Amino acid sequence: FRCKSTIMREHEVYGHHRRRFKPVAGSEADGAVFPNRYRNVIPTEPDRVWVADITYIRIASGFIYLAVVLDACSRKVIGYALSKRIDTPLALAALTAAYRSRKPAPNTCIHHTDRGCQYGSALYREALEEFGLIGSMSAPANPYHNAQAESFMKTLKVEEVYLAGYEKFDDVAGRLPYFIEEIYNERRMHSALGYQSPNHFEAQLARQAA
Repeated sequence: FRCKSTIMREHEVYGHHRRRFKPVAGSEADGAVFPNRYRNVIPTEPDRVWVADITYIRIASGFIYLAVVLDACSRKVIGYALSKRIDTPLALAALTAAYRSRKPAPNTCIHHTDRGCQYGSALYREALEEFGLIGSMSAPANPYHNAQAESFMKTLKVEEVYLAGYEKFDDVAGRLPYFIEEIYNERRMHSALGYQSPNHFEAQLARQAA
């Protein structure tokens, strides 16, 4: 695979559109590809499918990178991380935060991503195995197979990033957690959730299961 960091270096002079990478020959041979085990059949309970993605946020000096993990059932952001580098440790930090907050039973939760090199790296695959998560990847050049993550990134850009006018890393680090946790997870309503927020939707599911 072409790494997202390679693509950003190639295109950061423009930086206006989020670019999708394309796989290159040889990736299958090193075991970096997971089959697509998730085709947007929305699970009926949390911690059955997680989706993950990485995006960039422009600041005055360049870019900040955000990695997120969402629960596909509730659309809740369950793990995220910020970094000045787009690399495997960034993706791992978001995954670790998600696992520590949820701790699903082993081999019960699919973890779905695109084919970014961070997600296909040996370190990331080892973490998935350690956490008992089932790896899954989208088909090549098909963002629709990771639609919930793509939808969140669009919401983030339109409702926060484009309006905030971030200038420094500290601006992003100080404001973005508030948007994710207090606005998006707690208050933003989704038509797919019966016009409830992710937190309220999960609370409703918990009451129904009790």
